[in-house]
Amino acid sequence: MPTAILEPPHAKRRGATARATDRPHDQWEWLLAGLALAFALPYLLTDLVTINRDLYYGIYALSVFGFFALWLRFAVETPRALLTRNWRWGALLGVVFAGATAAIALTETATVHPHGWRFAGAIVWRGVVYGAADGILLSVFPILAVVAAFSARPLRERSKRAVVGIGALALVVSLLFTAVYHLGYPDFRGEKVRKPLIGDVVWSAPTLATFSPIGAPLAHISLHVSAVVHAYNTDTFLPPHTNATP
Repeated sequence: MPTAILEPPHAKRRGATARATDRPHDQWEWLLAGLALAFALPYLLTDLVTINRDLYYGIYALSVFGFFALWLRFAVETPRALLTRNWRWGALLGVVFAGATAAIALTETATVHPHGWRFAGAIVWRGVVYGAADGILLSVFPILAVVAAFSARPLRERSKRAVVGIGALALVVSLLFTAVYHLGYPDFRGEKVRKPLIGDVVWSAPTLATFSPIGAPLAHISLHVSAVVHAYNTDTFLPPHTNATP
């Protein structure tokens, strides 16, 4: 596990130093806001009201990408460094775990799917766009925000036990995001929520191991694309499954 991420560089100006010192404490507020967003989007748009499924995906993706951009802008000292951190290892592990998530999707019962441009559009929209948004909200943001909360002291100066503990906490918070998000959908309020919780350990692994924001979205995109291709009418993947028009 890398031992240096989201560690604010030595600021040249006093104001920048103050912001870098304050931001680790702000991460918990951002995490609470992220949890509220994770529950509110599916609850408001698939439980309280009924809207077109693809319209929901668009609103969801815009909200997640917008929230993540705001977090990068106001809570991360060097966004570019975060986005490129260990990108080669992140991409490699993302591809490896993409195979694992695809295998998970293939365990679902096969269903028919549309053809032509409609099928291609579903792969891009429901597979790539929606999958990337899920990967960011359920894995990338919670994991990196937890690590950022401890960035006042560089990880390379911490013991291996402390680094492992921070990583374990990051995984727990990612699982919490996954649970809260899926509980926003009516049909996941029961034992069914265990399936995405198990899946979260798989698709979060690349980002958790490398602290790269690339790995988890790649793994999650693979899950969604495989679901679109193999089980277009799945009742496990690609929610909402109820209270949404096709």
